Amino acid sequence: MAARFVTVDHETPLLLPPNLRDWVPEDHLVHFVMEAVSLLDLSSARVNERGSGSAQYPPAMLLGLLIYSYVTGTFSSRKIEKSTHEQVAVRMLCADHHPDHDSICKFRRENGQLLASSFHQVLEIAARLQVLRVGEVTLAVDGTKVLANASRHRAVSYGYAQGQMQLLEEQISQLLEKAEQADSTPLEDGLSVPQEVARREERIKKLREAAAQIQARAQERQREQMATYVERQRQREAQKASGEKPKGRNRRPPSSAEPQSSDQYNFTDPESRMMKTNVGFEQSYNAQAAVEVESRLLVAAEVTNAPNDKEQLVPTLAAISRAVKNVASVLVDNGFYGIATVATVERGNAGQPGPRVYAAVDRQRHGHTIEALEKRADPPPPGPEASAVEIMDHRLKTKAGRELYALRKQTIEPVFGIIKAAMGFRRFSMRGLNHVRTEWTLVALAYNLKRLFHLGTRLCAA
Repeated sequence: MAARFVTVDHETPLLLPPNLRDWVPEDHLVHFVMEAVSLLDLSSARVNERGSGSAQYPPAMLLGLLIYSYVTGTFSSRKIEKSTHEQVAVRMLCADHHPDHDSICKFRRENGQLLASSFHQVLEIAARLQVLRVGEVTLAVDGTKVLANASRHRAVSYGYAQGQMQLLEEQISQLLEKAEQADSTPLEDGLSVPQEVARREERIKKLREAAAQIQARAQERQREQMATYVERQRQREAQKASGEKPKGRNRRPPSSAEPQSSDQYNFTDPESRMMKTNVGFEQSYNAQAAVEVESRLLVAAEVTNAPNDKEQLVPTLAAISRAVKNVASVLVDNGFYGIATVATVERGNAGQPGPRVYAAVDRQRHGHTIEALEKRADPPPPGPEASAVEIMDHRLKTKAGRELYALRKQTIEPVFGIIKAAMGFRRFSMRGLNHVRTEWTLVALAYNLKRLFHLGTRLCAA
């Protein structure tokens, strides 16, 4: 008997218009995203209220398109536009419409308020479905470096800028002197002295702006270093008062607010900074996140251009979604710890005490020592004269403290792993701190819907 094959005919047109939903399985992620967006209040979307010009794409479609694209690792507006032609799931989501990359980029850039509102609404849905815990919550807070949409080769150092400005001033003087000499050697064809002088003056103007920005940053850094120095001195005095030998050497106060010759300014994205990453120093932003440890949903998403996390705990906790009613515990690593920071968080506001902070006072080694595996009793509580460092150290050495703090790395670090590895988000597409914050909110929104989908959440129950 002869072999039989399925007939593949690329020439005969479809006689009836197809239902694209039949081309995507019922349990596909795109259906979940569309259903979630249909439950959101999108009244804060920016639209053309006058109705002039061409018909607008509905905010629900563009929001769903952005969320699904970010969940599946497509971040460029041009690639998102391309996917509306090539991917069946995206084509179904857009109902066979194809918004151009300018419309996609403009919607993403101008709808920070909508994205923030949608982020909170999704968490409120998760709370109603009892997926997200809202009372006596334990949060894990951490930061991760995300590359800026800026080339490190478009950066200039303070020392280089100073040298270049001096060189350009000398060249302008030489050009003006040449213009006054009737018998001087002419320039190459197509070049003129006025044009060359203007080009160098424009370059000097940009370099001066860069140098001024670097100087302002140096002054800000000096203020931060002074605040850190004062806090360290306070810790040392507290340790001395309790009879404990101060840890580490006694550092000198920061003496100068002058920029270092290696301090840099980036012309592509001036608000980004050179930060230490796992592959060296890169032009980056510091993305902050707070994760509820039971559901592993992101409940706060912030971005800063400060290279370390020392001052980021208070603003990150202030950004927690309104869906969370009460936070009992906050878990952070040594990079967030500071006596003043912990006191501010635990003091709370409006007469309500804040959450209890569990922070490593020293860098902790990875892995388990034999001593850590041994059963041991809780250490005696510190006395009334104990320093803040001793109180925090005791808090983490109790059995309850150890078990609670262990949730930090198994909660927040996998979330960053999913965002960077599974979703593929390692570089911002937008530029400028405000726009980057908008994009990080979109990433957090996309992650939360991806998480709810994989938890098997039934949105219809909301």
